[in-house]
Amino acid sequence: MQPIVAGDRPMRNILVTMAYDGRRYHGWQIQENALAVQQVFQEALYRVTGAGVDIKGCSRTDSGVHANMYCISVKTSHSIPCERLQAALNRFLPKDMAVFSCKEVPLDFHARYSCIGKEYLYKIWNDPVRNPFLDGYAYHYWYPLPVELLHKSAQDYVGKHDFTSFCTLDHRERGNLERTVKRFEVKREGALVTMTVEADGFLYNMVRIMVGTLLRIAQGKFPPDAIPAILQAKDRSKAGPTAQACGLYLNRVFY
Repeated sequence: MQPIVAGDRPMRNILVTMAYDGRRYHGWQIQENALAVQQVFQEALYRVTGAGVDIKGCSRTDSGVHANMYCISVKTSHSIPCERLQAALNRFLPKDMAVFSCKEVPLDFHARYSCIGKEYLYKIWNDPVRNPFLDGYAYHYWYPLPVELLHKSAQDYVGKHDFTSFCTLDHRERGNLERTVKRFEVKREGALVTMTVEADGFLYNMVRIMVGTLLRIAQGKFPPDAIPAILQAKDRSKAGPTAQACGLYLNRVFY
């Protein structure tokens, strides 16, 4: 199939919603020496449009992290209808990615900066025996997890706080480190424990450190009421370890 080449046409802004299995990718953002989701998506988009386009992703997911819902704003002058764009992208994307919808949005819409909130899931397979069907899709943790206790402790995350203690500081994190967590739930279905957190925004590794801190509480290494003091400390060394990436999913994006 030859690229569909566009002429001089008015600029359009298209919101693409997709999902991907993050196991073989080094996150969303293009890397110099590693395969990223953005690179694969851009290559598929070029095969459809035959031209470079301006794309913006809604989040910088880490290596190995999955997305049930990932949003991209695509600025292009190509005239391809949205329903045809969806079908064409899915033709060229690998089987571990799929576009669910495409729709036109205002030109000033930005997949990241227009976002008002996100929801993440963290999945833990809590059983002495590993589940081969969840390898790479859930963190295998075989020690007991007191779900009711962890759910109660996690409520201390809810509200507006400075999450300095719960982020990995690097060149990506500067300025205001306050975020508002709207809810944090810990639930069990058989051996699968799912932690769900919704907030107006997230810092680098924030969810994984929140999970790692709850696991420290489960192990008795932190008291159940440890989280307020860790938040107040504004010191990364006071929180728990960064949980493995394989259990993390960007689940929903709110605009």
